Amino acid sequence: MTKRPDWRLPEYVDALKDLDRAGFAWEFLRRNPAYRDDYDRLDEDPEEPALSPKMVGGNWGLSFRLRSLARCDCRAGFMAP
Repeated sequence: MTKRPDWRLPEYVDALKDLDRAGFAWEFLRRNPAYRDDYDRLDEDPEEPALSPKMVGGNWGLSFRLRSLARCDCRAGFMAP
């Protein structure tokens, strides 16, 4: 396991002053052991609904954009023979 930087050091605290709300919220989650545990469990069982990104994200007030879809039938390829 890699050692994480000590966020209590002055250089890390000073960096927080320049963050916007979204950046500060991300730092809060990133440093929160319970969130990291939930995030790590997402890969354990992809079929388990309670471990879906939507459920885990909802527990932490997060929302995720829908995945983009292809607009063309890309199976045919981009260039005709």
